[in-house]
Amino acid sequence: MNKISDHNLKLKDKKVLLRVDLNVPIKDGTITETSRIEKIIPTIKLLIEKEAKIIILSHIGRPKGKVIREMSLEPISKKLASLLNKEILFNNKLINENTISEVNKITNGSIMMLENIRFNEGEELNDKEFAKKISNLGDLYVNDAFSVSHRSHASVEGITKYIPSYYGLQITEEINALKKITSEIKKPVTLIIGGSKISTKIKIINNLIKKFNNIIIVGGMANTMLKHTGSIIGKSICENDCESLIKEILENSNKYNCKITCPLDVVVSKNLEGSGKNKDIKEINKDDIILDIGPKTIASIKKIINDTNTVLWNGPAGYFENSNFQNGTKQILEIIEQKTKNDNIFSVAGGGETVAAINKFNKLNSFTFVSTAGGAFLEYLEGKDLPGIRALN
Repeated sequence: MNKISDHNLKLKDKKVLLRVDLNVPIKDGTITETSRIEKIIPTIKLLIEKEAKIIILSHIGRPKGKVIREMSLEPISKKLASLLNKEILFNNKLINENTISEVNKITNGSIMMLENIRFNEGEELNDKEFAKKISNLGDLYVNDAFSVSHRSHASVEGITKYIPSYYGLQITEEINALKKITSEIKKPVTLIIGGSKISTKIKIINNLIKKFNNIIIVGGMANTMLKHTGSIIGKSICENDCESLIKEILENSNKYNCKITCPLDVVVSKNLEGSGKNKDIKEINKDDIILDIGPKTIASIKKIINDTNTVLWNGPAGYFENSNFQNGTKQILEIIEQKTKNDNIFSVAGGGETVAAINKFNKLNSFTFVSTAGGAFLEYLEGKDLPGIRALN
């Protein structure tokens, strides 16, 4: 594994192409969440310390090879500059024959950010000529964007064929954390998994069920499990025609001795804006909507986590956006936080909604590691080979 942190790697006077993921939420021109920006700062600081010339490649949104003003990286370059307390030169042009001469002007320890790489048509097509063109801008390439490493794009996979390529600090930390969850496990190990559709998470469950001791299913996925095992779930979000998937999960849980836990009680309402009422699973009416887990379920989850050494969390326990239905998600966070601090368990969380919940309750430092990657995080847990990681290897 070629890593940027290698003490023998000399970078003075070298032009380093740094691929990061700065795809952060922006509302009315204002960045509303900065964790992805903050996570790349250690790699940038290391490159500055090594006196490299840093050229940042990144993207926001899916412009599909077209220039879309609202997807410019310029406001993100300004935010990163303020966090680093250092000037960042922003190049607002598409990559062309003049880009090389502009890049050559930057000095040791300085930073230039190129405009949204996805404005270039060849990026998402993983066009060979475009990959060669961007490789000519630098002396070496660093991938510090785990969250796009499941994409076969020119600046993620194609470029590595034409230039010496290295792992950044953040991507290395991400891979090491996920290895500890999937292959270097300290048992007992528990998965807490939620989300609206069980069909989108079945590959993760079936990959991890062979290695994990407990799988706790919450959220809309739990509704589907409950319905197909005979419970009334009212008007709750649910997937139909999942009998074969649920049969597969239950058969594999017996085969690999992995305990499956579903809610014992829930918080229901007649609509998403209503107030919550706690009910046992057997008490749900046909017009009820399940929106959170109840106190008995929280207690059972606490007992499982207290008896575990490793925990992975992906997916909130309910409709946490409404304060009436946030308790289950918040309690899970606090249980993991206490266990991580007191007993040094290895705890990892990831996925878009999960990170949103962690940020809402200001618990980013409550886990051993929080992954800001979305699709790449899930595909890694499914056991897939990620193109960006394969290319670096």
